[in-house]
Amino acid sequence: MTGGGRWRVLKSRTVKVRLIKELRFEAAHRLPRVPEGHKCARLHGHSFKVELAIEGSVNPDTGFLIDYSRIEELWQPLHDQLDHNYLNDVPGLENPTSEVLAHWLWQHVKPTLPELTRVIVHETCDARCEYEGL
Repeated sequence: MTGGGRWRVLKSRTVKVRLIKELRFEAAHRLPRVPEGHKCARLHGHSFKVELAIEGSVNPDTGFLIDYSRIEELWQPLHDQLDHNYLNDVPGLENPTSEVLAHWLWQHVKPTLPELTRVIVHETCDARCEYEGL
């Protein structure tokens, strides 16, 4: 089938997809509610990776669910608020665990990106939190 043939198939039926955009920021935090002596009670930082997953139908005219640049535009104000800052000073992140951060991001992204289905926060290369807005 030629490239044009695939496009005709796409335009003739609903195509559902999930897009995932990776975003990053650097920030410091401490966890004030952990037991005394816990290492995360001390000030420390992370290179956070955030994944925003969105789902929906491909627009048959554009071939997109959404342009990735729109996600980046929606992300920029949050990045400006979080990057190279102390998360504990951000309203709503006074106890900035990965779980709290994932929920906070959901609350700030979902109103402007209704297709959002999952927020994943990677605190380290081997630890992450997934939130689906349930």
